[in-house]
Amino acid sequence: MKKVSYVEDPEKWLEGFTFSVRTKVRFSETDLFGHMNNTVPFIYFEEARIEFLKSIDAFQKESDPSGTIPVAADLQCDYHKQVYFDDVLSVAVKIHYVGNTSYDLHYLVTNEEGAVCLTGRGRIVQIDAESGKPISIPREIKRAYEDQVSVAKG
Repeated sequence: MKKVSYVEDPEKWLEGFTFSVRTKVRFSETDLFGHMNNTVPFIYFEEARIEFLKSIDAFQKESDPSGTIPVAADLQCDYHKQVYFDDVLSVAVKIHYVGNTSYDLHYLVTNEEGAVCLTGRGRIVQIDAESGKPISIPREIKRAYEDQVSVAKG
């Protein structure tokens, strides 16, 4: 795995992933050269993020009574290995950091041979649905996130 700014110790970082989803690269996700298009990882990250949050009972639906919603504030993807049509990938996600109004997620995408193809990170900010301004993460959801940080760090 090449060096990326958000990973200090690659071995320890790789061990911290406990949740993943599998996906297969669709023909429509490839470019003229048969490579996976460079925008597709963000779709995979979103899919893994949603399934992960559901698995820890922290997925907020549009009709959440708290009046707050999580939004992606920034996303980053680093490309390590080429990915092609029909490749089967494992998309892993973990919570790296939890703050008062936001949290950071890290992503790891590997192929069937276990080779690192993509890594990524993203900041999710909790906002007031009406004003659009950052607001504290609801307490019960924040606890679920913090529990996951403990799991990821071992």
